[in-house]
Amino acid sequence: MTQVRVFLGAVVLALIVCCWSPAKTAAQEIGESARVAEDLDVVRLSGRVYMHVSRYEMPPFGLVPANGLILVDKGEAFLFDTPWTESQTEVLLDWIENVLHARVTACVPNHWHKDAMGGLPAVRRRGIPTYAYDGTIAIARQKGLCLPEHGFASERTLKLHGLEVRNVYLGGGHSTDGIFVWIPAENLLFPGCMAKDAKTVNLGNTEDADVRAWPGTMEKALAAFPDARIVVPGHGQPGGPELLRHTRDLALRASGSR
Repeated sequence: MTQVRVFLGAVVLALIVCCWSPAKTAAQEIGESARVAEDLDVVRLSGRVYMHVSRYEMPPFGLVPANGLILVDKGEAFLFDTPWTESQTEVLLDWIENVLHARVTACVPNHWHKDAMGGLPAVRRRGIPTYAYDGTIAIARQKGLCLPEHGFASERTLKLHGLEVRNVYLGGGHSTDGIFVWIPAENLLFPGCMAKDAKTVNLGNTEDADVRAWPGTMEKALAAFPDARIVVPGHGQPGGPELLRHTRDLALRASGSR
């Protein structure tokens, strides 16, 4: 009887380990989603790229999901945009370390809004180097926000074990400071909130936008990144370069140019 109990106990333990193994939690398959916390998911986009999706209650819009990226290679990772809050960011950084077994060595916020750098204080506390467009740093300083450490005037290229990542400012749009993150090896472009997903029928919150500049910025992006196959917007589902054209058309209508 004792042997049976020991055997059953071993089986139960094995099932628990299997169900909670890092490989399962890490979203092994392309397109698979992993629940990191009640308000935070991670979706695998490719062998080296994950999209983090955090949710935040934002009146009058309700619960708003926001996207960011994680690029992982050989035990190191870059983080593009933080989740909305410091606590969400702490959870995500722990998940990257414990599940992906990677150390975050750089963080780049797309622009100054909360859905792009609300968790920056958590990143800074861990001593992770942070990079941002000079305009983002200037606005953050003016508004008394946590400041990224390293600025760039128009473009900054970072390398993760030979993987080139271009961080490029092309002009105003959703905000005056939004950048584009281009990962050539993955044919992946992260415009963040500069691009709208396919289901979006308007530009959304334009309180800090440069609507007149937005169409031209999208045209520049289409010309600058012709090899983009995956385009990840700041909110909603990823798509292809059609998201840039869709956003351009929305901005043209909003600016009265069409």
